[in-house]
Amino acid sequence: MERTGTVHEALREELLRGAATARELSERVSIPKKDVAEHLEHLEKSLRSRGERLVVEPATCIACGYARLTGPGSCPECRSTRIDPPAFRIEVG
Repeated sequence: MERTGTVHEALREELLRGAATARELSERVSIPKKDVAEHLEHLEKSLRSRGERLVVEPATCIACGYARLTGPGSCPECRSTRIDPPAFRIEVG
């Protein structure tokens, strides 16, 4: 996908479409996954001036539903390694 604006604008557009993981944002906006968090930090500041906010949906164990903000290698509750990573979205208003 070719980007016409800034990385922050592209991330905002993607997040307004719906929740996405860091990997999905990396692929959609064509930036390295390791750079997504830094860009989201900057985006979060500019969203406030628009009356929007960045929401982080926690990582969740598929087996038992345990949730936490960081994506562990295995669930501390049931030890399953089937973990949905954290997702991000923008809440307007």
